[in-house]
Amino acid sequence: MPVRVPGGVNVTVGDGEVHVKGPKGELRERVLRDVVTVKVDGDAVVVERRGDARAHRAAHGLTRTLIANMIEGVSKGFRKSLELHGVGYRAAKAGERLNLSLGYSHPVVFAPPQGIAISVEGQNKIHIDGTNKQQVGQVAAEIRSLRAPEPYKGKGIRYEGERVRRKLGKAAKAGKK
Repeated sequence: MPVRVPGGVNVTVGDGEVHVKGPKGELRERVLRDVVTVKVDGDAVVVERRGDARAHRAAHGLTRTLIANMIEGVSKGFRKSLELHGVGYRAAKAGERLNLSLGYSHPVVFAPPQGIAISVEGQNKIHIDGTNKQQVGQVAAEIRSLRAPEPYKGKGIRYEGERVRRKLGKAAKAGKK
């Protein structure tokens, strides 16, 4: 199944790597394995495998998905959103850096890597935007790990829409004797 290339996005294949350029930026990645071939055919990118072995099929699907994510990243971009839950937990921007108050004795400062934009909505919502899907997810996971949600009160940093399973405390367990 070929990957469709929207207007305004240029895809070039050469030297074992794929270069995708679009309105949101450009990505260059070495995604080609020796068991797959990639061709640009008009407004589509065609990925073909050399054989039908399990490893060939896996490499074919991975390569196709990586190229599709690169094309979507430079045309639309990717976004992950995080929510802060807890009394006194807040986020603020200072230049490019993200200042977080997470209940520690000191504020936590997070500097995003190149190609990642962080925005804060209100005081308890953080948006991470970028063209590289893997990098956006990695940055979101790093920020979440600064104060992962705990199961007793539910305080911490969560992905948007994430449900945290709550545990009963000691008092609730003591009544079950």
